[in-house]
Amino acid sequence: MKTNLSIFSQIIRLIPRNIIHKNVDAHEADFNCKGINAWTHLVAMLYCQFGNCQSIRDISFGLRSATGNLNHLGVTRAPSKSSISYINAHRSWTFFRDVYFSLYKEFKVRVNRIKLNRKLFILDSTLIPLCLSLFDWAYYRKMKGAIKIHTVLDYESSLPVFIRMTDGKTSDIEVAERLSFPKGSILVIDRAYIDFNFLRNLDSNSVFFVTKAKCNADIEVVKELCLPDNAENVLSDQHIILIGQQTRKKYMS
Repeated sequence: MKTNLSIFSQIIRLIPRNIIHKNVDAHEADFNCKGINAWTHLVAMLYCQFGNCQSIRDISFGLRSATGNLNHLGVTRAPSKSSISYINAHRSWTFFRDVYFSLYKEFKVRVNRIKLNRKLFILDSTLIPLCLSLFDWAYYRKMKGAIKIHTVLDYESSLPVFIRMTDGKTSDIEVAERLSFPKGSILVIDRAYIDFNFLRNLDSNSVFFVTKAKCNADIEVVKELCLPDNAENVLSDQHIILIGQQTRKKYMS
């Protein structure tokens, strides 16, 4: 088993079936479905994600191995490999897109988030390995293929506002330098984006940034500020200056 079906079934129960039915009717998604209705298709694709399935065979065999538990998922029978392959090719992707946004609208009001007075964006990238013999254009390292997905998330909506796919060798900062953010907004980044030319441009455009400091950063503390009583997970609040010759030149020029 790729995933615990009892937990998986609890997750599936959270999906309002009436929302699925409305989208099925709107898209006529069950027309000529070859025995695999839209709900079964959706459950199979979610199982693929939660179970970290690597192939259609994993999906089919994983669901078949839990035949006695499929009733809890609202599925009458596990789809075969050929059925999943056929329905993936013939059921429109727009059905799943509209299901996503319908569910997002349904559950958005239930998410408790810290209210901020500024727009907050989160920038990061992820490397996706590919089989080099199948995707020779995605050469990354010897005997390895990969692409990189660069994403900017809007904290308030948890939706991406920017996505770019590059080859695996493209550096994070190369893409970041081409981005722009609204004045007064906050950008959260990790150490991969600590490039003082990039940080200077953010500051020059009135964009605040939050990142982890490198352990070897050459800095001087000029003022130590008191932390408020409710400052959780904050070790210190300091005013600093850059004293390294190169970093100071890049940031201050």
